[in-house]
Amino acid sequence: MNFEKYGSKATRFGFGEGLVELGEADERIVVLGGDITGSVLTNYFRDRFPDRFFSMGIAEQNATTVAAGLALSGKVPFFASYGAFCALRNADQLRISVCYNEANVKIGGGHSGISVGPDGATHQILEDMAFLRALPNMTLVVPCDYLEAKKATIAIGRMHGPAYIRFGREAVPSFTREDTPFTIGKAETFRDGNDVAIIATGWMVWESLVAAEELAKEGIQARVINLHTIKPIDTETIAKAAAECGAIVTAEEHQIMGGMGSAVAQVVVKNTPVPMEFVGVADTFGGSGSPGELMEAFGLTAKDVYNSVKKVLKRRSGEWNGLQAMTEVGMEGEHPKGYPKPGTIFPIDALIEADRKSEEAVA
Repeated sequence: MNFEKYGSKATRFGFGEGLVELGEADERIVVLGGDITGSVLTNYFRDRFPDRFFSMGIAEQNATTVAAGLALSGKVPFFASYGAFCALRNADQLRISVCYNEANVKIGGGHSGISVGPDGATHQILEDMAFLRALPNMTLVVPCDYLEAKKATIAIGRMHGPAYIRFGREAVPSFTREDTPFTIGKAETFRDGNDVAIIATGWMVWESLVAAEELAKEGIQARVINLHTIKPIDTETIAKAAAECGAIVTAEEHQIMGGMGSAVAQVVVKNTPVPMEFVGVADTFGGSGSPGELMEAFGLTAKDVYNSVKKVLKRRSGEWNGLQAMTEVGMEGEHPKGYPKPGTIFPIDALIEADRKSEEAVA
């Protein structure tokens, strides 16, 4: 497949539009809001179907329980809020009321990843995939762009069982098309290559495609795989990539520990063990700044994917076999722009100063 950027649009718009399309096709679809409808775009559904929209206030635990009741009564409820609140604040309700009961509840988690930007660490959910993929019966989807987010929203609305879709606020490159395949549980190869496999999810799919083009200039042909479904995971595509490429780099806008990369590693080590590198947030909370600045500062750019590919190829060839900690970032193991190195003890004023500089840069 050949992909080119044809614009930019936040994945949350795909979620909002997908809800309306579902509502038009199925009267069982209902939506619960948590006082931030305009941010996660459930207001699209509210305006179109006011009799099927329920404002729950800022009460994620209650909303999740109500959604479970609606599902067990034959409705198909969606509840959407910021991922920091609708994936973890209601953890018990998701585990027992929804997943234990196999209730047909759909959760929309907005403001995902570091790219929320100025809202800061409290709103930058970086741990949701680690929790959600551990829940039995849960389906977890992370679309790569606006159009895929719309397809994914419709798909989880049509399937039966608990499901969570992770989407963001910031505009991201649009590059998939109407005819780009999307099936829950089936990863898609967006670029062919046998020298290394880059398995990415969310915004990092585009960054990985950019990195792959840079690598191609050096004669390195990278296979880029869009792993939009974290659970159920596509074991066949991952194992095939490991066998044919002999090295894997994963890329995600999430903590490295427990995230998509960890899920891929479990598949790889059980089937075809090969050297792996992981691009993601390295065991630290986020910070305030512009989305682009934060993606760079926390090692989530095409350059970081490129550097990780070069590292994993050195490991595969035996040129480098040093001991690595999961908290390392990029090639140097340090954050740029003054952020403290993850895993180290530092004075609190150092972090405050780094955030102050980020805010000045945004201003």
